[in-house]
Amino acid sequence: MRAHLARVDAVLVQAVIAAALSFAHLHDLASAAGQDGWKAWAYPVSVDLLLVAAWRRLRSGRDRAAGWCWFLVALTASLGANVATAGLLDLGDVPDWLRILVAGWPALAFLGGTLLAHNNETPAPKTADEPEAEPAVESSPSAAQTTPAEPRTPVPAALIQHARKIADAHQSRTGTPIDTATLRARLGVPEPLADQIAAQLT
Repeated sequence: MRAHLARVDAVLVQAVIAAALSFAHLHDLASAAGQDGWKAWAYPVSVDLLLVAAWRRLRSGRDRAAGWCWFLVALTASLGANVATAGLLDLGDVPDWLRILVAGWPALAFLGGTLLAHNNETPAPKTADEPEAEPAVESSPSAAQTTPAEPRTPVPAALIQHARKIADAHQSRTGTPIDTATLRARLGVPEPLADQIAAQLT
């Protein structure tokens, strides 16, 4: 545990030293390019914030091309300031092209920060397409044919006359037509035959 904390502390100390040196170099370069006062201190803040925004985009895994692009832009600005203040450039006589780059940096940093901050919306998940309705399959006609009705047995005329007498007697006695069940009971015939006789009496 102590060894891990020692490694973390060493990394933090190294990061603080590197950030302080880079911050100072950017301030010195901006001041030499004509950006005096608070403006010279704003330049290193702008570069570092763009680095942080680009690094967060790379860590998020979304649109890594944009993250790498702006990370390299900010890293180039930081490294350029470190190299320029190492004695390779006369800070007392800064060339015009460097003054132009320093003066145009705020607009470039604003563009990069805006794109990195407002272009991270995740696309909405696509809704599953509704399943297409399957065409209705017409049912084929049943192969089974209906069984033909059994042929009815012809009713003898004498039986019909006898049944009519019974029906007339029942109606004269009760005042209502005779029903099939009573007719079948009086004649003593099967139900299908009683139905045929009752149909002929009506």
